[in-house]
Amino acid sequence: MKKWSIMLLSLLLFLGCSERKKTVKVEQSKDEETVVDSTVYGVCGESTGMHTLELISDEGDTLQYMLNDDGDYKSDVLGGKMVGDHMAVIGTKYQDELVARKVINLTSLLGKWMSIDKNFEIQEGGIVKSFVRSEKSPWTTWKILNGQLMLNKDTFSIYSLGADSLYLENKVGIFAYQRQK
Repeated sequence: MKKWSIMLLSLLLFLGCSERKKTVKVEQSKDEETVVDSTVYGVCGESTGMHTLELISDEGDTLQYMLNDDGDYKSDVLGGKMVGDHMAVIGTKYQDELVARKVINLTSLLGKWMSIDKNFEIQEGGIVKSFVRSEKSPWTTWKILNGQLMLNKDTFSIYSLGADSLYLENKVGIFAYQRQK
């Protein structure tokens, strides 16, 4: 009987300790904050039209987004819509339909860009390669987070993205870049 009591007590202690491990909160430093990315990533599908975007998400779902030209839910399409291109979409649900608020063509974003003081290449896999040797803190990484372009810790809105031009905006101003060939 005493053996069973000790085993039962040991089992309860073990389970209690296991549960505590699951509920321990991880403390973050003051500089870090948890940010949830609402962007949906995928590939532009074949059923994309003038006012729609078919996105085959990275999870394998086929999503149909409406693209609006005006109104409260105006769609901002940056870099065009080409079948097979990688896309980042910020959307919302409106009257039981998905509406794209911002569409960023990631395939169009990739490549070599230059300005008066910057010369860099945005590469797949979140890598940025700088070609200016004298630059103090060159960009080395990139990602899209909630429709914003993050270059290292610098956050930009993509003001415009075309075949040969990129305009980035932050609180300092608008920065213009030309595509290198």
